[in-house]
Amino acid sequence: RLKKVVSIALTSNRDVQKALADIEAARAQFGETRASLFPTLDAELSHTRSKTVASGLSSSAEADGAVFSFELDLFGKNQSLTRAARETWLASEFTAQNTRLTMIADLTTAWITLAADNSNLALAQETMASAENSRRIVTRQMEVGTASAGDLSDAESVYQQARASVASYRTLVAQDKNALNLLAGETVPDSLLPGTLESLGDRSITLVPAGVSSSVLLRRPDIQEAEHNLKSANADIGAARANFFPSISLTASAGVGSDSLSSLFSHGMQVWSFAPSISLPLFTGGSNLAQLRYAEAEKKGLIATYEKTIQSAFKDVADALARRETLSEQLDAQNKYVAAEQKSLNIALKSYQAGVGDYLSVLTAQRTLWSAQATLISLQQTDLENRITLWQSLGGGAS
Repeated sequence: RLKKVVSIALTSNRDVQKALADIEAARAQFGETRASLFPTLDAELSHTRSKTVASGLSSSAEADGAVFSFELDLFGKNQSLTRAARETWLASEFTAQNTRLTMIADLTTAWITLAADNSNLALAQETMASAENSRRIVTRQMEVGTASAGDLSDAESVYQQARASVASYRTLVAQDKNALNLLAGETVPDSLLPGTLESLGDRSITLVPAGVSSSVLLRRPDIQEAEHNLKSANADIGAARANFFPSISLTASAGVGSDSLSSLFSHGMQVWSFAPSISLPLFTGGSNLAQLRYAEAEKKGLIATYEKTIQSAFKDVADALARRETLSEQLDAQNKYVAAEQKSLNIALKSYQAGVGDYLSVLTAQRTLWSAQATLISLQQTDLENRITLWQSLGGGAS
């Protein structure tokens, strides 16, 4: 069910669609920048027909082909700009991958949160039913004179508290579904929604296996994105340095002209022109030097970002593993605690019904059991969310 919801979101989630559009935009910019490596060709064909008294009808035609201002990339400026655009495009690819990864983690967490709130709602309903049963028992005990009005008041208090929790968790379940629909990009069918946490198997979200090499972190999309941004900045430095060298541009045209359209290409008059131009940067008011320094400073900043991204990746995994170490023991202890409190409630209730115990013991045991069960649900939710976090921290899991 969860995999089907993820499939829906990969198609319909608006953040993912935006990231894919950004890839297309970056790819188009790369194509535009790459075009500067090639000359721009233009063709033109013109035909003139005239009539004079002296010569009668006459016609002429001309065909021209021209290269417009093609810059010779002697010092690699255009190639550097093209490399920078390409790295920016590749960075956008990994930005999109990171968006997908984050979306899947958020969606899965929202799905698990809905399951946890379903469990909390079921627990509140069960507690309300149990409190209502206790209220009936106390009422009967009052009728035979073995219970006080205070006992009935306490029973009513627990019942109303549970009733309020039921209403609260119904609201949360509805809000969880809204959050899930937003992440999926459309309404998720009821058949794909989770039941309670207890209905999910222990392997519903697989735990990342032990012994995974730290080199798997290098494939994290945010690290790949930072790496390509750094490569783009390095290429920008090359372009900024090239601004200090002369720029040579070529403008050329060639064609044929003829008074007879039929002999345009066979006997036409060939015409051509060639006009190279060179510009040498002498005084630019420090603009070129400032651009170079800016590009170098950008690179230093991106090196720091790249290093911080790697450090953050290790921290994410370390934090997830640190939580993992204690979760199993906590869950085992909490399960045994719930079982013990359930036993305590059963004993207290039987003693009260037999007239040898007081209702305060029943009330205390009931509230303690409710709290213990709620904590168990929270721990089960934490366990599954930790698996999701570890999967995300490793860049999408590890085989």
